[in-house]
Amino acid sequence: MIKKVIQKLILSFFLLYWFNKIGINFNMIIPINMITILIVYVLDIPGLAMLIISLIVLF
Repeated sequence: MIKKVIQKLILSFFLLYWFNKIGINFNMIIPINMITILIVYVLDIPGLAMLIISLIVLF
């Protein structure tokens, strides 16, 4: 159980990290902090999409 939680947290971190590596070319960076990691952890890919859409709409 703990192993799966840690794996999913690490996966969430790397999803944000790789988006930022690609998004730097388009001047779109999502900060990697506990809130964004938890959003991606709980909601997976739709959570990342929600963060990207909110980044586009708000900024």
